Amino acid sequence: MESAAWVAAAAIAFVGTHFLLSHPLRRPLVAALGEGTFLGLYSLVAIVTLAALAWSYWAAPATPPLWPVGNTLWALATIVMLLASVLLMGSVIRNPALPTGGAPSAAPEAARGVFAITRHPMMWAVALWGLCHIAIYPIAKSIVLASAIIVLALVGSALQDRKKQQLQPDTWKTWQAKTSYWPFVAVATQRARLGGFGMHALAGGLLLWLAATWAHIPLSGWAAGIWRWIY
Repeated sequence: MESAAWVAAAAIAFVGTHFLLSHPLRRPLVAALGEGTFLGLYSLVAIVTLAALAWSYWAAPATPPLWPVGNTLWALATIVMLLASVLLMGSVIRNPALPTGGAPSAAPEAARGVFAITRHPMMWAVALWGLCHIAIYPIAKSIVLASAIIVLALVGSALQDRKKQQLQPDTWKTWQAKTSYWPFVAVATQRARLGGFGMHALAGGLLLWLAATWAHIPLSGWAAGIWRWIY
């Protein structure tokens, strides 16, 4: 567990510095250093802490799994990862949560496609990735790394909502009224209607899902997704 503790320390450094530099420390540091210097500092800290996290993860040995992982759990994770892939690919077009370089972002007229599911489809895709990897690879270092990614994605989304409310109060409040942070809540409360998925979300998500799960074979030496039953 000592090696997993190093992974945890690196994960806390990576996630913690991201939140600190993105929110409470951003304004005073930009005022003191200037936007360009701050972005350089932000990038340097992110690269160093991410490298430390990656190094500590690969250096840590694989511990015994905390629970058995059978075909049922693999099948559930495979389905959830397909949903995550659709959310991720659907989030790259007309996503008002993406950075705009300081310019106001326009929200779509209605929440359709992945935005009917959640207004943070990219971050929920990342969180679902973390949950799936905890489920099917329940060793200490994997749980620590995936948990850090989940916290970064979901807490970061909530903090982004707060920042957007301050920077774009009218636009973002209108968008929030049409959408939901938690998946499918806006559909369940009839604030959004499920449908309108573009091919970039459906076909792109399917291709990403197939490619990413296949990539586990050469990268990790074991098959994931549907390839588990094909190979």
